[in-house]
Amino acid sequence: MNNKQTKEKILAFYNKYGIIIILVGLLIICSILSPVFLSKENIVNLLSQIAVVTILTCGITLLIIAGQTDLSGGSIVALTGCVCVGTFKQLSEGGMGDWPAGILAVLSAIAIGMALNFVSGVIITKFKAPAFIVTLAMMQAGRGICYIYTGGTPIYKIGNIVKLGQGRIRGVLPYSVIIMFLCIVVTWFILKKMRLGRHIYAVGGNVESAVASGISMQWTIIKTYLIHGVFVGIAGALFMTRINSGQPAEAVGLEFDAITAAIIGGASLSGGIGSVYGSIIGSVIIGVITNILTLKSVQSYYQMIITGVIIVLAVILDIVTKGKKE
Repeated sequence: MNNKQTKEKILAFYNKYGIIIILVGLLIICSILSPVFLSKENIVNLLSQIAVVTILTCGITLLIIAGQTDLSGGSIVALTGCVCVGTFKQLSEGGMGDWPAGILAVLSAIAIGMALNFVSGVIITKFKAPAFIVTLAMMQAGRGICYIYTGGTPIYKIGNIVKLGQGRIRGVLPYSVIIMFLCIVVTWFILKKMRLGRHIYAVGGNVESAVASGISMQWTIIKTYLIHGVFVGIAGALFMTRINSGQPAEAVGLEFDAITAAIIGGASLSGGIGSVYGSIIGSVIIGVITNILTLKSVQSYYQMIITGVIIVLAVILDIVTKGKKE
C-alpha cells in the first residue's frame, strides 16, 4: 500500500468517525477536569441547554446542504419567542385556557418564522441575491420588528407557558429535550426518506445538474427556508419560555453557534455535503465545551473568545477537508 492510498484511507476514516472520536475524547477530558460533569443532573442540564441551538442547527443543516445559509436566526428566534410569550399572556389574561392559548402561541411563533424565511427564500431565488446579504438584512429587520412588537421592553409574567421551556416529565426529562429529539428525527426523515431531501443534496451539490434533471431549484430552496422557519419558531418559543420572559435583546449570535455546529459536524459551506447526525454531534461538542467552561468558572468574556476560535477552526476544517476530497 503506497502513501497515497494510506492517506486516502485515513481521510475516509476521519470523515466517517472523526467527529465521534473528537466527542468521546472531549467527554473523557471533561470528566477528568470536573467530577460533576458526568452526573445525571449535569447531563440533563446540558441537553436542556443545547436544545435551542440544536433545533436551530437542524434547519441550518438543511440550508447549508442546499448551498444556502441564514444569519437572521438569532433575531428571528428573539422575535418569534417574544410573540409566543406575548400572545400567550394576552390570550390567557383574556380568559382562554392554558392549553389552547399555548398551542396558538406556539403556532403564531412558527407562522412568523415561516413567513420571514419565506421572504428570504423568495428574494434569494427570484433575484438571485446572495443568501449572506439577504439574511443579514433580515437579521436587522427581524430585530427591529421585535423591538417594535415589545416596545423595546421585556415581557414579564408570561404565565404557565413557562412550563414549555422549564417543565420536566416526572421531574426528570425536560420537555425541551423531547422537542429537540423530535426535530432531529424530522430532519433525518426529510434528508433520508423524502424526495425533498434528495433534491436538497442535488441543488447544493450541483445546481446545473439538478436543474437539468428536472429539479426546481427555486422551490427546493424556498421549501428549505420554510422548514427552517418552523425550527426557528420552535426554538424561539423554547428560548423565551426557558428564561421566563420575552427579551427582545436576547439570542444574539445564536445563528453562528448553529452554523458552527453544522460545519464541525461535516456540513460543507459550499453545499451538497452534510448529515443530521454530524451536525447534532457538532452541537453537542459546542455544548460540552460551554458546559465545562461554566463548571470551571471561566469568565464569559473568555468563553466568547473560545467560541470565536472554534468558529474559525471549523471554517478552516471545512476548507481543508473539501480540498483533500477534491
